[in-house]
Amino acid sequence: MNIRVRYAPSPTGNQHIGGIRTALFNYLFARHNGGKFILRLEDTDRARSKDRYVKNLYDTFDWLGFRWDEGPDTGGPFAPYIQSQRSELYKKYADELIAKGAAYYCFCTAERIDAVRKEREAAHSSESGYDRFCRNIPAQEAASRAAAGEAHTIRLKIPLAKDGEADPVTKFFDHSLGNIEWKNADINPDPVLLKSDGFPTYHLANVVDDHLMEISHVMRAQEWLPSTPIHVIMYRAFGWEHPEYCHLPMVMGLDGKKLSKRHGSTSIDEFRSSGYLPEALLNYVAMVGNSYEEGSRVNTHAEIYTLDELSQYFSMEKLNKAPAIFDYKKLQWYNGQYIRMKSDDELASLSLPYAINQGLFGGIGAEPDAAQKKLYTQAIPLVKERADFLKEIPEKLNYLFAEPPLPPKEEFFPKKFDCAATVELLKKGLQLINILAPASNDAEAEELTKAFAEKEGLKLGDLMMPLRVAITGARVSPPLFGSLRLLGKEKSLARTQKALDYLA
Repeated sequence: MNIRVRYAPSPTGNQHIGGIRTALFNYLFARHNGGKFILRLEDTDRARSKDRYVKNLYDTFDWLGFRWDEGPDTGGPFAPYIQSQRSELYKKYADELIAKGAAYYCFCTAERIDAVRKEREAAHSSESGYDRFCRNIPAQEAASRAAAGEAHTIRLKIPLAKDGEADPVTKFFDHSLGNIEWKNADINPDPVLLKSDGFPTYHLANVVDDHLMEISHVMRAQEWLPSTPIHVIMYRAFGWEHPEYCHLPMVMGLDGKKLSKRHGSTSIDEFRSSGYLPEALLNYVAMVGNSYEEGSRVNTHAEIYTLDELSQYFSMEKLNKAPAIFDYKKLQWYNGQYIRMKSDDELASLSLPYAINQGLFGGIGAEPDAAQKKLYTQAIPLVKERADFLKEIPEKLNYLFAEPPLPPKEEFFPKKFDCAATVELLKKGLQLINILAPASNDAEAEELTKAFAEKEGLKLGDLMMPLRVAITGARVSPPLFGSLRLLGKEKSLARTQKALDYLA
């Protein structure tokens, strides 16, 4: 079989986790099977579709680092890949369904449909959806009214039971859910295929385009499952073979409810601005509701996979049937792992935009000069093992570029030390800075510090605490030896003396 899958977003909002997961699974399935991954823009909702959302889609995939084989910007044998540019096709196929007796003209106004809905509500009726008022208008009369210019839509004629027959059932197989049977009586009654403005609805455009673009498998979120029997009925009405289906389990928060903003970020832009790496996000999203075999791998880190490895191990049969849980803590772990896998130069380059936006180099948006950029890169090893997000890196290094404010005096005090005793410790700290000035690495600095503390009869932690606060402005900070080395002897002595004066 020639494997062809698609991601078909509606450009009515920014890209989010659910959509990216669908796109990624389609991409991995295509790559695993040597097939094609297609992007199609389903922009038939003219009121809500915006160019800025199209731009967001392209920007998102550029950042994530995987792309389609055919699409609006790359072209392909089934162009155009934007539904608003394919309108004439949909009219043609809607007319074909009418000719086959599988669809009909509907002349009901929005006001009539709304009135029917209100009557049902007042009567507490269990009926819902369209009441099929125009379904039995004689075909010739309906065609004449439409040709005369009377406003109309075109509706699909869902097959119903005839007198004395059992209710018909629409059946199809789903790779995730198994055999599905859907009573036609429970399907949305005669949905609109072509709107009065000539634009298709999702149902018509989706089926026509999937057929014409030779889509072999449709992998989409489970929320689209109620649409599938409608689509299967349409395929059969056209005399076409429908694609194979796989409805992906929903993505839930830890509370078991559908993932939303109340759980945290869902927009890819939000993850990006928070300092996530695209590799980490893709690796984790690929694992949500899915499992992979270890096999023979180059990368021996547990749960860490490259995009090529994910493609190699992906299997539709290994998708979980139960709803998938999106764990932000696990994603944070992934991000930290990928941060630590970067070289210092890479990490400096990746985190530099966050530093600029935070004003690390003298003001919001200020670019670093050569000396500042060098210092920033040299400081990366101080925070690399402790950062889980790119934006944390400049936050943790702020003290190297601007003298931190003096905290409350009690922050300087080691346990069981008062102010006077802490002043004496800081005086020893001044001596220690001079002793450490020649040290070229942490191991050498640690040996010198231990020897000094032993000579002075001090505990190492007591000696270091007030000095750390004087240098970095906080009790918890990046490693002190590296900080002293990067800050330099003169600045380190000046900050320590300032703290001494403050406490005294």
